Amino acid sequence: MSNWTIGIIGGSGLYQIDALEDAQWIKVNSPFGDASDEVLCGRIGKLQVRFLPRHGRGHRVPPSEVNARANIDVLKRAGCTDVLAISPVGSLKEEFAPGHFVVVDQFIDRTKTRRSSFFGTGMVAHVSMAEPVCPRLSGHAAKAVRKAGGTVTAGGTYLAMEGPQFSTRAESNLYRQWGADVIGMTAMPEAKLCREAELPYALIGMVTDYDCWRQDVAFVEVSEVIAQMQANGEIARAAVAAFIASLPEKRAASPLDTVLDHALITAPDARDPALLARLDAVAGRVL
Repeated sequence: MSNWTIGIIGGSGLYQIDALEDAQWIKVNSPFGDASDEVLCGRIGKLQVRFLPRHGRGHRVPPSEVNARANIDVLKRAGCTDVLAISPVGSLKEEFAPGHFVVVDQFIDRTKTRRSSFFGTGMVAHVSMAEPVCPRLSGHAAKAVRKAGGTVTAGGTYLAMEGPQFSTRAESNLYRQWGADVIGMTAMPEAKLCREAELPYALIGMVTDYDCWRQDVAFVEVSEVIAQMQANGEIARAAVAAFIASLPEKRAASPLDTVLDHALITAPDARDPALLARLDAVAGRVL
């Protein structure tokens, strides 16, 4: 048993947490480069919280340039035990109308240009992504959205696209054939990196629009997305507070806390000292 320190990654429409007490922005340095912003450190009740705006305050960083490795590394260095991500998504299903929330449980990664691992030549590791989210956190997240007044579906597949452009209609229809439920630009490699950093991860998707597969409506415009994000943001902020309040006072161990025990493959005498030094936060427990 230990204490929780919850990392909150806020996507478009969630740039602050109103319920955070004793809050202060703190610069956390990472050997993987600059994170999107400083980390807002504080507490909600008795639980410690670390908030990071995924695109930076003012939405400065586009999806393909988000340094996800630095973001996850600084949350680990800030003491996080678990991560809850909030992301706007487009809908690939008729029943997921704008304003609906989806607690994602699977991903299809279609990103192209992003560094998706902390490991590499000199220290190789392979973590399982068969079940990419934490069921314990996801259960609390779904209940929290309901308590906040939102309509939520527990479970759904998130198609991560590169962006920053929206889909073509052909792509949108293809993703529907693949069984994807929602589409976004930022959850990958974020979820993969949390797994490598032994941080249980859950994601609340906030539906802002129907992706362009629908024939009977106009194509989505950013102005419409922003308006829906603002409406979703009110529920999302209330859901974060409800999520924190729902957690037991003490944190029981999770199997995801020790995934690196069975992931490292490079022989000790073949490991690169420089890379090991960069991995001091995310993999220091096993190195």
